[in-house]
Amino acid sequence: MVTVDDVRKVVRDLPRSEEHLIRDRVKFRVGPIVYVAFSRDETVMGFAFPKEERDALIASAPETFHLPRESDLRFHWVQAWMARLDPQEMTELVIDAWRMVVPKKVWAAYAERLTAR
Repeated sequence: MVTVDDVRKVVRDLPRSEEHLIRDRVKFRVGPIVYVAFSRDETVMGFAFPKEERDALIASAPETFHLPRESDLRFHWVQAWMARLDPQEMTELVIDAWRMVVPKKVWAAYAERLTAR
């Protein structure tokens, strides 16, 4: 199981990422674009994810992943039960969600820095 604090540890190294508390919900965004958000009780993590791939993700682990509410289906978004995520999986999902919203040059610089380690 992962927590919001675990996500914060991943996000703190992501360029241009900011944490905001909006209507009692923790959200991470780049500029105006939210790429990770939590339910008020922090049991669900929503994250940016390609629409064309979300059905496959949900089918691969329906006990972990689910669609957002109907009004949010137009967005590139999936949700996961925090209790079902492991730290490695959460890290991959958060970084991929962030990658979807940052400029390509920001992602390229970050990826280059990772490979230089």
